[in-house]
Amino acid sequence: MRQSNLFLTTLREAPAEAETISHQLLLRAGYIRQLAAGVYTYMPLGRRVLRKLERIVREEMDGAGAQEVLMPALQPAELWKESERYEVYGKELMKLQDRHEREFVLGPTHEEVVTALVRGEISSYRRLPLTVYQIQSKFRDERRPRSGLLRGREFLMKDAYSFDTGWEGLDLAYEQMYQAYGRIFERCGLKYRAVQANAGAIGGKGQNHEFMALSEIGEDTVAVCTSCDYAANLEQAEVRGKSVTPKRDFSGNAVPVKFHTPNQKTIQQLEQESGIKPQEIIKTLIYTNGNTVFAVLVRGDHEVNELKVQKYMGGGEITLAEYELVQQAAGVESGYVGPAGLSLTVLVDQAVAGMAEGITGAGEKDYHLRGVIPGRDFPLENVGDFRNAAAGDACPECGSGQLEFHQGIEVGHVFKLGTVYSEKLGANFLDTAGRSQPMVMGCYGIGISRLLSSVAEQNHDDEGLIWPSSIAPFAVHILLMSAKDEAQREAAEALYIQLTSFGIETLLDDRDERAGVKFKDAGLIGIPVALVVGKGSAEGKLEYMDRRAGTKEVIDIEEAVARVRGI
Repeated sequence: MRQSNLFLTTLREAPAEAETISHQLLLRAGYIRQLAAGVYTYMPLGRRVLRKLERIVREEMDGAGAQEVLMPALQPAELWKESERYEVYGKELMKLQDRHEREFVLGPTHEEVVTALVRGEISSYRRLPLTVYQIQSKFRDERRPRSGLLRGREFLMKDAYSFDTGWEGLDLAYEQMYQAYGRIFERCGLKYRAVQANAGAIGGKGQNHEFMALSEIGEDTVAVCTSCDYAANLEQAEVRGKSVTPKRDFSGNAVPVKFHTPNQKTIQQLEQESGIKPQEIIKTLIYTNGNTVFAVLVRGDHEVNELKVQKYMGGGEITLAEYELVQQAAGVESGYVGPAGLSLTVLVDQAVAGMAEGITGAGEKDYHLRGVIPGRDFPLENVGDFRNAAAGDACPECGSGQLEFHQGIEVGHVFKLGTVYSEKLGANFLDTAGRSQPMVMGCYGIGISRLLSSVAEQNHDDEGLIWPSSIAPFAVHILLMSAKDEAQREAAEALYIQLTSFGIETLLDDRDERAGVKFKDAGLIGIPVALVVGKGSAEGKLEYMDRRAGTKEVIDIEEAVARVRGI
């Protein structure tokens, strides 16, 4: 490709709304252009990178035995109501009506559609297992699209779905996809971790993992062991310990002492005003799941993990109780609620249950209690892991390592769905005995446009992008320093023809621009190898620039060709 013909405009400054490095550089280097909030056009360079990503994904999906299909983005709302996810997705669903006032949605995912497809095609165990996948645009009505391609309203995604006769078959399909995902991300040059995760709105009761691109801008927090391979999303990270009620002898213990704490409602205020250490405090938080009001106790330096609490309480959404409900249930405003004498179900985090004594709210405004003893002053009937893991906690898997935290961008997710969709949508098969059974399903997604942005976020320097060679828009960038110099022009043209004849994707900057402009644009675009054809071309020399290594050296033109062919 000759750069004089390339549909490309670079920007010297990033638009003000571009906050992340990847968003800034993809805009400045001419890879994407915004049409509306969260909606982008992929320019020729951006489309070339997407195609490289798609090729890698297709190769690994085909290698794992999946078959490619293409399903409609426009989906009948009835399917979503049948699966009972229409209300779950809520306002994130892009909803519309046709001229006959029939309801449709623009698919954010395709569990419903693929299940309806397979239930109409397969009725016997003889045609299972089956795995299909597609690469297609998805739509979600994000409340606040941000970070460029990382959180948009239209995005490109690969989604795969497996169907089997039982859980053993699902386990095999899941492992095949898990391994394929690792190969995909490694081939894309991504630094990532696979972590235990929450199924969220996709649903399913089986195992699931998120694949996280490690990045400071990531919205997710990942807990990683310093000694073993354990990794989990913060909301899923377990806390090593015992969820059993300790046996104690309370004889001889003094009763709790009430003391004055005016306007000290928070942990920070108690620490600053009364000199109390957070780990000495037992926090009492009042929650409701719509039917029940209950309390959760965690240590003052810990945070409640609402997902763990929700699971313990049997599922369903839980929320912190509003001011009026706290007053009604505890008889005092938040900040002074304590577990002593509280006539509610009390969930006690195992770290609290293990405390010899602690400081709690006194159940009276502007007062706290000192010397509150777990098991004596409040019951230990519901002890468990109810808090977020914290840095320095012992690894729940190996016990010898400690947990440390990283930020991550979710680029892939694999789920064991089980029969949650097949049962609701009637995707059944006849087994060997002629009995009707629901198909056992798995779901496997990769955000391809998000993957592009994540790789950009990890691969750049002060000049611009530096693409891994596997997904770079071109393998080589020839920079002709003077288009008016006949010797340089002829050398650059000959080099370009030679490289392209070998099937090497080459971009020739043949524009009549200053050398500084060409270097600036090349730095932004981020092609991993640049060959600078200048005055040395008369002696058969050029400058070989390796963007990733940050090296420059003058070598023979033929040596440069051989080196590029080797790469």
